Amino acid sequence: MTDTNSETDKRISKIVGDNDVVLFMKGTPLFPQCGFSNRAVAILDHCNVTFESVDVLQDMEIRQGIKTFSDWPTIPQLYVKGEFIGGSDIMMEMFEAGELQTLLEEKKVAKPS
Repeated sequence: MTDTNSETDKRISKIVGDNDVVLFMKGTPLFPQCGFSNRAVAILDHCNVTFESVDVLQDMEIRQGIKTFSDWPTIPQLYVKGEFIGGSDIMMEMFEAGELQTLLEEKKVAKPS
């Protein structure tokens, strides 16, 4: 079983490493499959950020593996420049406090308005 976990971890590491902003979510940005994923997409759209999304409903290994990878039990999960930021509640709190916008600007991933 360790082989599967390490393969899944490698796949997740590559996705996180290859993309500046990644949202592991249920569904797609156009068709989110849960309210939390919908809220996460709306926040990123509002911040004018281009992001890669991974639909965990299409890949059970990723769906389980991402929880272990981040040591975070829920989806969606946001990564910016390889750093785990959090789920939709944390994103919302950071967004409302202006911290998410600052982080995205500091990491140079927000597009100018």
